[in-house]
Amino acid sequence: MTFAVRQDALDIQEEMPWSARDVPKTIHAMLAATARAHPERPAISYQLTAGARDPAKTLSWAEFHADVCRAANLFRSLGVRESDAVALVLPNSLETASATLGAMIAGIVAPINPLLEPEQIAALLRETGARVVVTLKAFPKTDISAKTAEAVRHAPKVGTVLEIDLNRYLSFPKSWIVPFIRPRDTSTHRADVLDYAAETARQPSELNFEETAEDRVAAYFHTGGTTGMPKMAQHRYSGMVYNGWLGATLLFDETDVLMCPLPLFHVFACHVVLMSALKSGAHVILPTPAGYRGEGVVANFWKLCERWGVTFVITVPTAVAALMQRKVDADISRVKNAFSGSAPMPLELFKRFESATGMKVIEGYGLTEVTCLVSCNPPEGAKKVGSVGIPLPYTDVRIIHATDDGPMTCGPDEVGEICISNPGVAVGATYTDPARNAQLFHGDYLRTGDLGRIDADGYLWITGRAKDLIIRGGHNIDPADIEEALMAHPAVAGAGAIGQPDAHAGELPCAYVELVEGGEASAEELLEHCRQRVRERAAIPKHIEVLEELPKTAVGKVFKPDLRKRAITRVYDAALETAGSSARVAQVVDDKKRGLVAQIDGDRKDAKVAKTLGEFTRPWEWADGAQETSGKETRE
Repeated sequence: MTFAVRQDALDIQEEMPWSARDVPKTIHAMLAATARAHPERPAISYQLTAGARDPAKTLSWAEFHADVCRAANLFRSLGVRESDAVALVLPNSLETASATLGAMIAGIVAPINPLLEPEQIAALLRETGARVVVTLKAFPKTDISAKTAEAVRHAPKVGTVLEIDLNRYLSFPKSWIVPFIRPRDTSTHRADVLDYAAETARQPSELNFEETAEDRVAAYFHTGGTTGMPKMAQHRYSGMVYNGWLGATLLFDETDVLMCPLPLFHVFACHVVLMSALKSGAHVILPTPAGYRGEGVVANFWKLCERWGVTFVITVPTAVAALMQRKVDADISRVKNAFSGSAPMPLELFKRFESATGMKVIEGYGLTEVTCLVSCNPPEGAKKVGSVGIPLPYTDVRIIHATDDGPMTCGPDEVGEICISNPGVAVGATYTDPARNAQLFHGDYLRTGDLGRIDADGYLWITGRAKDLIIRGGHNIDPADIEEALMAHPAVAGAGAIGQPDAHAGELPCAYVELVEGGEASAEELLEHCRQRVRERAAIPKHIEVLEELPKTAVGKVFKPDLRKRAITRVYDAALETAGSSARVAQVVDDKKRGLVAQIDGDRKDAKVAKTLGEFTRPWEWADGAQETSGKETRE
C-alpha cells in the first residue's frame, strides 16, 4: 500500500474498520500463519560476537515456530496460566525471542531491563507477580545472573528460575574454557533453578494446550525503573498484532532483512520489529547480546550489514551518532531505509547519515503506553525533519487543550497535549496499577504528557513535555530521583532536575540547587553526593549548579522552564565556543509552536553556527528572526 501523505493513511482505514480487518487474533496465530507460508525462509539470526565472519545461528520460520511452542509448553508445565507473568531478565539471543513469544502465548511476558540494579529488578518482579523468571546462566563479562539471583531473593512469588547458557554459541576452544572461568553461583534464593535448553528440549514442537482466541493482556512492559514503584504498562494481543500489521502493510515483506541491534526488552524491538517480522515473514538479525552496546558492533556494523544483505536498519539517534564516527567500509547498497525511534534526530546528524549511507531515514514516534507505534515520516513522501511524521492508519491523534469548560481540540499548528486513540490503547487499563490510570484519558484518548501540534499537512511535531521526564537516548529518567537525593544533603534547601540538551543523547540530566541560609556546598561535593545516592547511573547529573535562588512559581514550586532556558544557553554557548564561533545565545524564548527556541546573536554568515546547533534537536533562530532553522526543513 502507498503511504506518502496523510490522506493515504486515511484511505487505508476508510477501506474498512479495524475490527473488519482479517488479522490474526493471537500471537501464536500470527506466527503459525507465517511459518506455514514461509517454513524454510530465515526468521531470525544471532551472533554472540560481532565479527563479520564470526559464527552465527539462524532459525527458519518452521524452526522458530517450534522453539516458541516448546517455550510456551514449558511455561504451562510450570503452572503458568493466562493471568500469570513470566519475567525475562535477558540480553538478546535466539532464546530471548522464543521465550518472549512463548511467554505471551502461555501467559503474560514481563521483559525486564537487565541493566537495572537488583532492587529495581526485584520491585518489577513483585509488581508483576512473576512466578517464573528466565535469565542467563553465569557467564564471563556479565553480572546478569548474580543480579537476578539477588532480585529473586526479594520476590517470594518466584518459584522457578530458568537459565540460558550462552556458551552454546561459542566454538572450540572458547566453549571449552568458559566452564572453568564461569563466575560461581552464590545465590541464596529458594526458587528451583532449571536449565532452559534441557527443559524446552523435553517439550513437543506444537502447542499441547488449547489457546483462547479472546483478546487479552499478554505483556507487561515497564516504562522506566528509576523510581521505587515503576509504571507497568499492559499490552493486549490486539495492540501487538496491530503493530505487526502496520509493519507488514507499510514497511516490510518476506524478502526484507532487518538489522536490529536494539534490546528485545524494549517495545521498539519487540513490538515494532519482532511483531512486524511475525506478520510479514521478514528476517531479523540480532548482533550480540547487547546490540549496539556490544563489543565491536559499531566498529563492524557496515560489514555486518553486507554479510546479512540487510535492507532495513533499525536504529536510534545515539547509535546513528556513533556510527557516523566510522567510515562506511562495506557494500551496503541493499539497505533502503533506516527506521529511527526513541527520540528526534538532530538535523545535522540526519543530513550526515543520509549523505554517508544513501539510506532514507524514517523517523517514528511511539509510546509504551499505546503498545508503541503512533506515527512516522512516510517512506514514500516528504520527510519533515524535526517532526515525527504522519499518524499511522487507525491511529487518531488529537491535540487537546484543557480549559475551564473541559478539554478542547486545538486547530492546525496550535500547541496542546498530544492525545492518542488506536488499537494499542487499552482505555482505562493502561497500567497494572488502577490508580495510575486516573486522569490518564480524555474520553477514549490517552493523554501522553507530550506537548505538540499538527501542521496543515497532517505532520505531528513534539514541542515539549507536560510530564516532567528527562529522556536520555530514549531512556526515561524521573527527575524526582535526582531531586530527592540532593534534598538529602543538609546544605540543600531546594533542587530542580531537568534535561539539558546533548548532541549525542538528546538530553542529559542536570540539576540546579539552592542552599539553606548559611549553608555551604560546592557543585563537586553535591555531584559526589548524587553518585552515592542516585540508584541509576544514567540518572546521575552531568552538571550541577548552585544558584542564589531557584526560580519559583507563585505557590513556591520550582519553575523549570527558566532552568531549561538557562541550560540551553550554557550548553549552546559552550558548543559554539568549542567550534570557534563568536556567536552566542542572546535569549531563549518560549514559542507557541516550537517550544523553547534559542535566539542567536552573531554573524549570520558564520557557517559554524548552523553546523554546531544542528547537532541538537531543539530549534534555534537568529536573534532578529531573519533566519530560522532546525525542525523546519523538508526533505523529499
